[in-house]
Amino acid sequence: MVNIDYVLQQAIEKDASDVHLICGLKPMIRIIRELVEVKDTSILTEEDMTEIYDYFIRGNIDKDNVYNETKKLDMSFEFEDIRLRVNISCSNDVPTFTLRLIKGELPKYETLGIPDVVKDIVSQPQGLILVTGKTNSGKTTTLNALIDQINTNANKKILTLENPVEYRHTSKKSVIVQKEIGVGKDCLSFSDGVKNSLREDCDIVVIGEIRDKETMDAAIEIAESGHLVIGTLHTKSCAETLDRMINFYEVRDQSSIKYLLSSLLKLVLSQRLIKGTDGKLVLIPEVMVVDNIISGLIRKEKLGVSEVEDAIQSGSEKGNISLINSLAKLFVQDRITLDQAKAQLENRNIEILNRTIMQMKIKKDKLI
Repeated sequence: MVNIDYVLQQAIEKDASDVHLICGLKPMIRIIRELVEVKDTSILTEEDMTEIYDYFIRGNIDKDNVYNETKKLDMSFEFEDIRLRVNISCSNDVPTFTLRLIKGELPKYETLGIPDVVKDIVSQPQGLILVTGKTNSGKTTTLNALIDQINTNANKKILTLENPVEYRHTSKKSVIVQKEIGVGKDCLSFSDGVKNSLREDCDIVVIGEIRDKETMDAAIEIAESGHLVIGTLHTKSCAETLDRMINFYEVRDQSSIKYLLSSLLKLVLSQRLIKGTDGKLVLIPEVMVVDNIISGLIRKEKLGVSEVEDAIQSGSEKGNISLINSLAKLFVQDRITLDQAKAQLENRNIEILNRTIMQMKIKKDKLI
């Protein structure tokens, strides 16, 4: 019989980010990107998986119905004052569990490595700001750090829409309302929550994930009406983010959407997390500030990914930060290795990385 409390306690003690409970394997925890078996545990059986399911569902009929109908469920859970984001899915008709541990206290904004230009643009009264990256790239932490930054320094009403709610914010200078998305929760869908925010006198709407056209439509409508919208997308670069948003729409509608995005989109922060030379995770940011040049590229009939990347690379004086520059800077600071930096880029950009590193080293030597 599995002792789930023991597994969770071990995850907390080891400062793990995730717990994986899979039938036929011992419980696993992820520590700084590495998967490690939990000591003194046995291989999980089908009976164990049923017990774990009951442990998390706790007899909740709505949650049980969602899982049985869709074979997946996202929910939040609390264990010894630690919040967990729980994903239950199905493999070979047996539940499988992925748990994300959410620290009770947000890291200080200044310690995350978020560029200053992001903080400056978040202070704007309206528009659309996006935090993007692949799974486990720290988007949620960044998003909540931005919320806390606004909450600490500005007098706003902030509405967050999340699935599930991970960090619980306490209102400071701002008023914060947090809503959980899902059946039996505060809102049925992200798009429903965003649309209703028009009646809630909000200054800022935070969308935990923009995953479809309906939510994108609602986000654009809110931004058009004079609000600031901050959201996330699962994309790996700023240029890919533009492409993804445009491709939510039919070809016949893309021209009008490009025009709206070129005027409403203010900034995209695309981020990656890799294990640094000191064994800790390092944030690698790419920042695209939407100026006249980027706006013009968005409105073009065919969006050119390489053109967007070039505009970011050459627009540093406006606050843009290219992926290449971020990698080069971290390498020169001895925070990542050259092989790690190259692994993040396509082959065509390796030579540019080498030149950028050389330029930064020369500049650094002159300052010494």
